[in-house]
Amino acid sequence: MLRLATASLRSPPVHTSIGVLPLSICNNLARIANAQAGSHVSLAAASTHNWTQSSPFSSSNAATASMLAVKRKRVKTVPNLILQLPKRSDHNLKRKLAKSLEPTEPHTSNIVFPTASIPHVTAQASLNAPQATKNLFQFQSTLPKLPVPTLKETCVTYLKSIRPLVNNAEYEDAVRSVGRFLVPGGLGEQLQQRLIDRDNHTSKSWLIGWWNSLAYMAYRDPVVVFVSYYYSFLDDPRRVNQPAARAADIIKSAMEFRKLVISEQLSPDMAKSGPLCSHQYRYLFNSTRIPQLPEDVTRIADPTRNNHIIVVRKNKFFKLDLVAQGGRELSTPEIQSQIEIIYEAAGVMHDPAVGALTTLDRDSWTFARNAMLDESDKNRASLDVIERAAYVICLDDSSPVTYEDRARACWVGDGKNRFFDKSIQFVVFENGAAGFNGEHSMIDGTPTLRMCDWMLDSLAKGTIDHGARPSSSPTLTTPKKLEFDLNPAIQFSIQEAESKFTQLTQSQDLNVIPFDAFGKSGIKKLQCSPDAFVQMAIQLAYFKTYGTFAATYEAAQTKKFAYGRTETGRSVSSESVAWVHAMQDMNVEPSKKVQLGRAAMKAQSSYMAMACEGKGVDRHFLGLRQLLAAGEDMPSIFRDAAFSKSSHWALSTSQISSEYFNGLGFGAVVPDGHGVGYMIKRDSLQFTITSKGLKNEEFGYYLVESLKEMRDLFA
Repeated sequence: MLRLATASLRSPPVHTSIGVLPLSICNNLARIANAQAGSHVSLAAASTHNWTQSSPFSSSNAATASMLAVKRKRVKTVPNLILQLPKRSDHNLKRKLAKSLEPTEPHTSNIVFPTASIPHVTAQASLNAPQATKNLFQFQSTLPKLPVPTLKETCVTYLKSIRPLVNNAEYEDAVRSVGRFLVPGGLGEQLQQRLIDRDNHTSKSWLIGWWNSLAYMAYRDPVVVFVSYYYSFLDDPRRVNQPAARAADIIKSAMEFRKLVISEQLSPDMAKSGPLCSHQYRYLFNSTRIPQLPEDVTRIADPTRNNHIIVVRKNKFFKLDLVAQGGRELSTPEIQSQIEIIYEAAGVMHDPAVGALTTLDRDSWTFARNAMLDESDKNRASLDVIERAAYVICLDDSSPVTYEDRARACWVGDGKNRFFDKSIQFVVFENGAAGFNGEHSMIDGTPTLRMCDWMLDSLAKGTIDHGARPSSSPTLTTPKKLEFDLNPAIQFSIQEAESKFTQLTQSQDLNVIPFDAFGKSGIKKLQCSPDAFVQMAIQLAYFKTYGTFAATYEAAQTKKFAYGRTETGRSVSSESVAWVHAMQDMNVEPSKKVQLGRAAMKAQSSYMAMACEGKGVDRHFLGLRQLLAAGEDMPSIFRDAAFSKSSHWALSTSQISSEYFNGLGFGAVVPDGHGVGYMIKRDSLQFTITSKGLKNEEFGYYLVESLKEMRDLFA
């Protein structure tokens, strides 16, 4: 269980997998892997997007069309970079890979927040340029840069990782390709030197600009299912069937955590090896992904001037100010009374679901949003209020009970009573159940896990200062319903979004597998790493289900480095394959199975440790592929069957653990694969398996069986 204090949280160990891999990166990188040529990236710094110079409300469909026409002209001289793109997004990603990318972050607004007072919070000068004199960012200037591994060590690791996934002929082809790639003075060395040069020309990270773009912002499919993830909270027994009270508690505790972030009084995340990067906390509050062409950007509003949230009920959007006149924060009882007003004002009828537009593919949502902006000042003002809000809280009119119902409601809901572009959405249901939905583009799991765990722990322990209703009963600003002008074309877009959302979400299967026989403490008694133990259970269960092995992604955090996000932990090893085969062979002695099992867990832990040090295979290879110049052939190492097989993530796994959650999950990252989110609690485990029509139930059954077999084996 994570222990919490007022301004500190024991951070998860550096080897814990707490990121979620979206389908976007798999699709985009698969396309890159199959490319015939790339674009040599210029090292010249490019200007970042500045919202003060280019308002998100200044674009129009006409301007967008004009921009696209200009961009298309620019790529006529660029060779065919991508071979397997959908027609809808082909030209966008081609442009993205053809243009020069600075190694910084070109996907966020460049707002400098003015010094301003906020109740009980020490104002900061800027979240975009945090000062290192306060707790949260105190180590930022001393964090090391993400390293560039040597070409040889990555190639050696690569060959070792692919061996259990390919046949002998494919492996021999890969060995020959690696040999050609390592020839002195050859293309491999040239690409490596270009990457070193890129790294030398940035004080940040050679990867971050590419990663944010290719994994998220340039990706044009919907964020729902493919990018978004969810947490489901344990019920608060004091708030059963009291949704207004539950919502008020969540709102107040979230604002308390927000104060720690924007005042920088929150302690930085720590690992055994030292401090972790705090950069992602910039995007936690008052942050919205904005759909644009050719790729999206993130808008960060001034948190010292925007102390309102958005409450959604019956598809209606309400602005709720959390600071009263005179700068006084609303107490929890006052917030509850405001929520009750919203329940009453929303009535029983549903408004047209403007929020459903955020479930569209990003190109369609871009045009629909621009149409709304062009339609009226009212639309512009309402969208502006939503995008500047600290976060969104959704008051749903359903009452999910089962694990699966709660999971699906938090993950996707009905697609209408939401605004999926916000970094943070809390969801409260009629029966008092609650959860969280996160937009993953600029934030991995660490900050949102810490926030939610801090909130729920503080509420459970009674350490939140709820305030009290003032004796003078001051008049509060009535929550304001945001209005929209929806012409027939916009209404058609909403209907289209609802239809596409239904088709998409109905194709997604989700199963939750609770396991109460033992948890972290029990696994440690077996002298096993809890994460490695669970990963091997997943491998054994998958083999029992499908009779084969598949490339497995486990998210490994690289936040010990400045601007670090994640690296791929390749969980399948020759050791894990040998152990799984032994577990299925009745002729193998138990002592031998134990020996092989411990070797398999050691191999998994070793790769995760290496990945957390920035020494994995996949990010390095991504950087090298990005630096191919026009006219240079894609090296055979990236065209071999072994490369495709070993990066087709049929199993995408991630651990996010909290004693206050009863679920977490995300979508599969390839159409023929599974997403497996899992929690390792003190005395229990839990898995959420997603897929598109695969054997979820059978997989879940074998997971439980495998865990019990492993307990008996290692006892």
